[in-house]
Amino acid sequence: MPRANRRRVDEPRGVPGRGVDRSVSGSDGDWIVRTLRGDSSAKTYRCPGCRQEIAPGVPHLVVWPSRGTFSAGDGVSERRHWHRACFEHRGRRG
Repeated sequence: MPRANRRRVDEPRGVPGRGVDRSVSGSDGDWIVRTLRGDSSAKTYRCPGCRQEIAPGVPHLVVWPSRGTFSAGDGVSERRHWHRACFEHRGRRG
């Protein structure tokens, strides 16, 4: 009987220190979302949802508009670092 704890072939793999990119659709458009564990971040970012700082080492999301592939000119300058809760509740803010 095969081992049950092996990674399935169809499971996406991420870059070490980074999460896997996924698409999210909402009333505000389509987004590409990458979850960061925090251990790969060395800078302080400002969350656009709550305007509070995201300190180095804190897990958070990197979000950019969905416009095809992730390359220069396709949303790179529009990347924003969000707290997970802030991004999930972005439609409720006034």
